Amino acid sequence: MSGQSLLVPGELTPVRSVPGKIRRPEYVGKPAPTPYTGPEIQDADTVERMRVAGRIAAQAMGEAAKLIAPGVTTDELDRVAHEFMCDHGAYPSTLGYRGFPKSLCTSLNEVICHGIPDSTVLRDGDIVNLDVTAYINGVHGDNNATYLCGDVDEESRLLVERTEESLKRAIKAVRPGRQVNVIGRVIESYAKRFGYGVVRDFTGHGINSSFHSGLIIPHYDSEHATTVMKPGMTFTIEPMLTLGTHDYDMWDDGWTVVTKDRRRTAQFEHTLVVTETGAEILTLP
Repeated sequence: MSGQSLLVPGELTPVRSVPGKIRRPEYVGKPAPTPYTGPEIQDADTVERMRVAGRIAAQAMGEAAKLIAPGVTTDELDRVAHEFMCDHGAYPSTLGYRGFPKSLCTSLNEVICHGIPDSTVLRDGDIVNLDVTAYINGVHGDNNATYLCGDVDEESRLLVERTEESLKRAIKAVRPGRQVNVIGRVIESYAKRFGYGVVRDFTGHGINSSFHSGLIIPHYDSEHATTVMKPGMTFTIEPMLTLGTHDYDMWDDGWTVVTKDRRRTAQFEHTLVVTETGAEILTLP
């Protein structure tokens, strides 16, 4: 197991600006988004626009990931993703969402999700999750991945590798006519083979013109997740697996979620559309 010291909050830089010509989501400048009341099944035009948003999000994440190395700050990763999205006419969806101050989430080591980029310096042996969402042409595309920084211990490397595999298996389980709990069943069954915890309180979600539509996609086998998948339905799958407990604490910033036992955790995510035969990934670079 890694001998890294635990993370502590760093210093925030000022909020980055977005060119005025770029369309903002409706929630920017408000305490919360307007509740979504539209359909979970999207028409072909909406799905095509989501492909564009998803591609930009994936490319922005990839550009930021190129910088991951010991000595680089998480704020620098935010800058690169922010500038890439703006340069491509997209708004960084997290910026201003319920007051979130940055353009992507950087979740290191014991941080499950929603880490805020700041002056924190990456260290040799860290694992680094980047979560990037782009908003363009009225829709969002959301993806994340966990990367290795320098020489990472075997236990952490395997956690990252297997978390990505759990997402791949879950995507293969998507079929019209199945309930969404099959997704969590596949993830949880695979994670249990290695004794990993599966985070329960942070889930996949419906996404379209709304960042979070209200549709919930659990990553464990939930008897309540009975929504039936249908062609045209768009949502994310984003399993969070842990070396220990799935229980968590939250930092005083109201965003950063860490494992209660402070053991490491990894996450991967794609935005999908249900097709007639399975699923298409919309967040491909």
